[in-house]
Amino acid sequence: MRVMRRILTIVALPALCACQPVLHPKLPAGQAGYDAIALSPEEANPPAYLLQAGDRVNIQVYEEPELSATGAQVDASGDLHLPLIGRVEAAGRSQSELALDIERAYGRNFLRKPQVNVAVVEAMPGSVAVEGEVKLPGVYELKQGSTLLAALARAQSPTRTAKLDQILIFRTVNGQRMGARFNLTDIRSGLVPDPQVHDGDVVVVGFSAAKGLYEDLLRAAPIFNLFVLLDRNNR
Repeated sequence: MRVMRRILTIVALPALCACQPVLHPKLPAGQAGYDAIALSPEEANPPAYLLQAGDRVNIQVYEEPELSATGAQVDASGDLHLPLIGRVEAAGRSQSELALDIERAYGRNFLRKPQVNVAVVEAMPGSVAVEGEVKLPGVYELKQGSTLLAALARAQSPTRTAKLDQILIFRTVNGQRMGARFNLTDIRSGLVPDPQVHDGDVVVVGFSAAKGLYEDLLRAAPIFNLFVLLDRNNR
């Protein structure tokens, strides 16, 4: 059986390795890959948290308790709806910017020199999608400072048929969709940095046809063994 495995592997693997397609072969790799998906310092670490849909905030209008709100949620359109002034755009605003917008809205027609404080009480977590040759593809919550290795660990690591030099990260940079290719073996070995992943990133793990064939051979091993036994019985 071992001889049969080796023969089939030796015969089939070179052909597969030669013709196996590369996922997005034009994507930059190595240092060019890191550069392609690099974010500016302001984008990677915003100086202030920017509100997004799903966040909950407390809004305090001083000396106006009937206008204050506890746990108000930013809706799917990125807006808040407040007494008297109605819709207020919240997504993309910092807490201080939103407070200033609300002060201006109340000050135009309803209050004299209003003072408003906005505090985030529940922020929507970021997320990263992991798909391809991982054991548990899906969309996972993203903690600040998470890296590619951490994202793959959340997906329970690559499968045995993963092509470890075809780990792709897709990211929106300056409004454009960008991508890069990484070698997981080099990252695990410490030869190159473990790239950070950010909210909205998509990680795709490629498939190795050569490894897939070898796994098929192992699963088919009992069949080969059966033929050997039948041959021995005929003797």
